Amino acid sequence: MMDKKNKSTLFDKELLKRYSKPGPRYTSYPTAPMFSEEIGPDDFRNEISKTNDASEPANLSLYFHIPFCDTLCYFCACNMMITHDDDKKERYLGYLKKEIDMIAELTENDRKVSQMHWGGGTPSYLPPSQIVSLGKYIRESFTFDDDAEVSVEIDPRGLTREHLEAFKEIGFNRISMGVQDFDPDVQKAINRIQPEDMTIQVVDWCRELGFESINLDLIYGLPHQSVEKFSKTIKSVIDIKPERIATFNYAHVPWMKKHQTLIKEEWLPSTDEKLKLLNLVIDEFTSAGYEFIGMDHFAFPDDEIVIAQNNGTLHRNFQGYTTKKGCDLVAMGITGISEVGDIYAQNVKTLEEYYEVIDNGELATFKGYKLSKEDKLRKEIIMQLMCHFYLNKTSFGEVNDLIFDEHFSDALEAMEPMEKDGLLEMTDESITVLPVGRLLIRNITMSFDEYLTDKKEKKFSKTI
Repeated sequence: MMDKKNKSTLFDKELLKRYSKPGPRYTSYPTAPMFSEEIGPDDFRNEISKTNDASEPANLSLYFHIPFCDTLCYFCACNMMITHDDDKKERYLGYLKKEIDMIAELTENDRKVSQMHWGGGTPSYLPPSQIVSLGKYIRESFTFDDDAEVSVEIDPRGLTREHLEAFKEIGFNRISMGVQDFDPDVQKAINRIQPEDMTIQVVDWCRELGFESINLDLIYGLPHQSVEKFSKTIKSVIDIKPERIATFNYAHVPWMKKHQTLIKEEWLPSTDEKLKLLNLVIDEFTSAGYEFIGMDHFAFPDDEIVIAQNNGTLHRNFQGYTTKKGCDLVAMGITGISEVGDIYAQNVKTLEEYYEVIDNGELATFKGYKLSKEDKLRKEIIMQLMCHFYLNKTSFGEVNDLIFDEHFSDALEAMEPMEKDGLLEMTDESITVLPVGRLLIRNITMSFDEYLTDKKEKKFSKTI
């Protein structure tokens, strides 16, 4: 449980500059660069069977990857493709339904779905008829909890009220949409023209249709951003009053995402300006009554994600922070990553590969990772610190039959400079992330990562 007195966040520009380096976001541990093709469909199938046979099988969290978009956003780092062909979408959904059949057959009927998320790409780029068809097929294939959290990522551009009605018809109750920045110069530079009025209209429709929660995504560090201009976007978002806000650090990685070369380096804010943008974000949203969850998320105090953080049940998975701790995550569609039992399993990355393996009656897994006992220990520590900024070393050692300071002496040694810098406090009993350390939680948790090397660090965005 997080200590109430440490819920504030202090902003120390010099510390942030000194510690900012590439590092994982820890939506999993070990992270994706550790995945290997030694883990395949048989391993994933066997792990599902093993979890079915548990004395109390975990509920399911389902993820569906819809990879299609209408236009290319130059900042994007998602697994997506541009198409204007509804038949191409229809073919993909047909194969997705075949994968659903295989997964539904493997999982026991009494394993209820507590959470479902559609991501992309742009799930709302599907026509309403295809949205309803896929949604009904999923509902017929799995049993959902009455209070299941059912969310979808949408793009206001090209969206109609009929799209939202289709999502509502098949049980979606949460909406997440990208804003990035309302400034016209920024939107032009990232090839995403989305006027403020368009976003407000979609939010109004969502509320009229009774969606329980709306999340808006912003990005700081985009081309042509400044404190003066971004403050206008932030004030507009505060006026909209979404239940949750995510404000991500733009990761400029043109060596990994070639289309990001369309964003010129000289257009990007300097390091100092970027830190000013981050400070602005935290000050404005917390002053407006939002709680800073950690990393890049904000929510109102009565939101269940804040409540989960306060009572110690907040969790992270491949979709980020979640209140549905303990679920087995099963991802369907290309590139989807599942987390079932002790296995991470990632699906193939191209449509051609996906169609071929599905036609052969095989699961789409092409690589993954099986967690060792040590991995599970370090994963639990990382998740506790990421979600709650606190770890009771004594109770952790007792539960896992180990002497914490001896077993994790490497991590504790790595954190000593951070303690001297005031990022955290270590006692014989606990590790507490102090307010100034909350923005550097990725750096702190990296101390427990046994696999992180300079070479692997380059695969990640900077922590700030």
